[in-house]
Amino acid sequence: MYPIIYYVLALLLTFTKEEIHPAAEQIYLADPTVFNDDGKYYLYGTDGFNADSGFHVVVSNDLKHWKKRDDDKRALSSGESFGSKGFWAPQVFHHHGRYYMAYTANEHIAIAHSDNPAGPFKQTHINTIDADVKQIDPFVFKDDDGRIYLYHVRLQNGNRIFVAELKSDLSEMLPSTSQECVSAEINPQPWENTQQVKWAVTEGPTVIKRGSVYYMFYSANDFRNPGYAVGYAVADNPCGPWKKYEGNPIISKSITGSNGSGHGDIVRDETGDYYYVFHTHFSSEKVTPRKTAMIKIRFADNGNGESMYADALSFKFLKSGK
Repeated sequence: MYPIIYYVLALLLTFTKEEIHPAAEQIYLADPTVFNDDGKYYLYGTDGFNADSGFHVVVSNDLKHWKKRDDDKRALSSGESFGSKGFWAPQVFHHHGRYYMAYTANEHIAIAHSDNPAGPFKQTHINTIDADVKQIDPFVFKDDDGRIYLYHVRLQNGNRIFVAELKSDLSEMLPSTSQECVSAEINPQPWENTQQVKWAVTEGPTVIKRGSVYYMFYSANDFRNPGYAVGYAVADNPCGPWKKYEGNPIISKSITGSNGSGHGDIVRDETGDYYYVFHTHFSSEKVTPRKTAMIKIRFADNGNGESMYADALSFKFLKSGK
C-alpha cells in the first residue's frame, strides 16, 4: 500500500515540477518573420518585453524545435543602427552576398546589414529610408527581373499599405514609383474595421509570387482589437492594382481560437510547403506579451484560379527549448 502512495506522490511532484519548469518555453515575439538560410530557420520579431532595445533571434533546423542564443545577444541592438525606441516588425533578406534587416524604429524604416543571419546587424552610416511621412512595417521583395520593391505602411489618414521601388543599393526609394496598394478605404471589407474607428488600420504586408500572380498578406484592425486578423489580395504586377480576396479574413480568432491573430510573414519549408508565422494576444484578457504562432497555408483551385486558406488543424504556438 505505502509504495503505491509514494509512487502517486512522486508522480504529482513530477507533474508540478514540469508545470513550473516546462521543457519548452513560449516564444513572445510579435510581428514575427522567419528567414530560411540553406535549411536553417531564423525567427525574429518585436520583443514582447522590451521593444526599445533591438531584436532577438531564435533558430530552428526544422520549423518545429526552436532554440534561443546561448549568449542572449540581440541580432540588432539599439545604438549600432538607427533607432532609440519602438523597434518593430523586422524582415531579413539576402542581397548581393550580404544579409540585410529592414525594420521599424521611431516610426521610421531603416535597413541594416550583417555577414551572418544571426547578426549582429549594423549600419555603416546611421540613417533611414527617407520619406515625408512616418512609415512602418517594411517588407522587401525582389522580383524575377531583379527589381526590388519596398512594401511598407504609411501613417497618413490611417495605416495604409504602399509600395515603391528601391534603388539596387537599398539606399532609398524611387519617389516616382510610389503607389498605394491596400487600405481599409479602398474597396473596404467589413472585417477590416470592426470597431468603425476613424483611423482605420491595414498593415504588416508580406508578398509572395506563385507563377505570374502576386499575393499580398496583410492584417487589419488595431493590433489591440480582438478582431485583428489576416487577409490577402492578389495582383498581376508588384505595384498592383490589388484585388482583395472575397473570403477574407483567412486567419482570425475563428481559426486560431485566440484574440489578435495577425501580422506575420510567409516561410517555406524544405518540401516547398508554405507557413505563416504570426502573433496572438497573450490571453483573452491581456494583449501583451504577444505569443508567436504558426499555421500552414494551403492553395486550392476555385475554378477561376487559386485561392488560399489556413489549415486550422496545423495551428500551433512556437516554443523554444534548450
